Amino acid sequence: MSTLFQSIKEDHEEMYEYHDQYKRARERGDVEAQARWARQLTWEIARHAVGEEIVVYPLMEKHLGDKGRELADHDRKEHQSVKERLYKLESLQPGSEEYDKLMTVIMDSLHHHNDDEEIKDLPLLEPAIGEQASKEAAQSFKRTKKLVPTRAHPAIPNKPPFETLLGLLEAPIDKIKDYFAAFPTEEEMKDAKEELKHRDHDAAASRAAAQAGNQ
Repeated sequence: MSTLFQSIKEDHEEMYEYHDQYKRARERGDVEAQARWARQLTWEIARHAVGEEIVVYPLMEKHLGDKGRELADHDRKEHQSVKERLYKLESLQPGSEEYDKLMTVIMDSLHHHNDDEEIKDLPLLEPAIGEQASKEAAQSFKRTKKLVPTRAHPAIPNKPPFETLLGLLEAPIDKIKDYFAAFPTEEEMKDAKEELKHRDHDAAASRAAAQAGNQ
């Protein structure tokens, strides 16, 4: 069983992989592939964000006291910004300059947010709840992602129970939309999953290198 940190980090790596696939499609001028990978990426981001808001952030608030509430509130604000941008992205045309610029902004903000979770949030939370509870939280996180909306809904509250209830109403509608949307082919996903085996973004090293470069 994976720990919560491992499950969250796996999702982060998937986001980066899907974005890399999107960028490669853009470099070769394949608009249809760009749209497929963008759909896969935004599908993953939407589910991941709500899963954290329902499972992870309440644990931070419960076990880390004032610090946990501060971190959770900060993370929710960053999620809200991403949701609003994802919602706008759906109204734009894949392949356009505006679409690509907004995608870049979304991923830049997510890299910072994800690194914060891996460097600050989870290293505080996991010792506070213990290994077994971390594994149980990871399973709950994975189950929750199967039930939540697969598209951004910035108007929905970002705290349970209302987020949970309203999300359950939106999720079936999103899944119907997904049925008619273009996702990466089975072969494309197979290749991406193979690449994922070799991905390991080191958040702490990346943050240190960025800070050194700015000095």
